Amino acid sequence: MHTLVGLHAFLGEAGALAFLWVFIEVLNTSEASVKRARQAALIGVVLLVLAWIAGGWHYLTDYAVAVKPVIKAGPFPWAHIVITETKEHIFLFIPFLAFLVWGLLSRYRDELRENLEARKAILITSFLVVLLAFAMAGMGVLISSGFRAALEMKFL
Repeated sequence: MHTLVGLHAFLGEAGALAFLWVFIEVLNTSEASVKRARQAALIGVVLLVLAWIAGGWHYLTDYAVAVKPVIKAGPFPWAHIVITETKEHIFLFIPFLAFLVWGLLSRYRDELRENLEARKAILITSFLVVLLAFAMAGMGVLISSGFRAALEMKFL
């Protein structure tokens, strides 16, 4: 269980860093920076899809059966009711945003330096991926805290 959670978190945050790399490369575009941005976006897409798989596997095999009932019975049931429910929906959406960034970089790679609208769309979307991915990590901390608090409550 812990291995899947750790793998999920690592892959998600590494994917977020890849999109931070994309953001930085697109700020001042050159032929070389567009190529690096496309590579970083592809790496980020792969990492986020793998995080999706690891997180989904954990949710279906461990969380729903062993963690969720404990959190809901503990002192912070909102950790599941609000945070996990929010995280589930963001979790489903992030890889699609990541793929969109990679697609925009591929579509506009030859004209990105002149096309300010495409650059703006890539900058906004890649920053959104970074922001949402790091928010996911924060939500994971809150969920884990709700689980630990519930376990501590049982042993007091």
